[in-house]
Amino acid sequence: MSAPDGSPVGAERSIGQLFASATADMSALVHDEIALAKAQLKQDVKRGATSGGAFTAAGVLLLFSLPMLNFALAYGIRTWSDWNLAVCFLLSFAANVLIALLLALIGIVFAKKAKKGRGPQKVAASVKETAGVLQKAKPHPRPELPEDRGPRAVEAVARSSS
Repeated sequence: MSAPDGSPVGAERSIGQLFASATADMSALVHDEIALAKAQLKQDVKRGATSGGAFTAAGVLLLFSLPMLNFALAYGIRTWSDWNLAVCFLLSFAANVLIALLLALIGIVFAKKAKKGRGPQKVAASVKETAGVLQKAKPHPRPELPEDRGPRAVEAVARSSS
């Protein structure tokens, strides 16, 4: 069994290996945070596109259906009720406006959902929190070296162990 960097488990790793491992972990964390931000932004854009599509559908319906549907509906109402033809045309127009308003309300609901989507803000807060934790991290204090064990003694030990 071995650690992620390939060294045996239980064996002491050098400071360089620990630093390399920490750097790799931080890099992976940053990449994951960026991927999360992209996924959440994609979802918010999708909601916004759905909202825009609903608004467009409402406008297209109102524009293209008015002439045809107004005539058909007005003459249908006239046939069933014997009302004045002008009143029948107003009723058919009102029906088209109600359908367009319903589609516009659907667009508003999706626009509010897209506006509430806080994907990138959540990721930014998470990155700030991670940075705050790392800034507060301090190395363990090292004991003072006795005067007889100066840098030369440490250097000699380092050379002999390598």
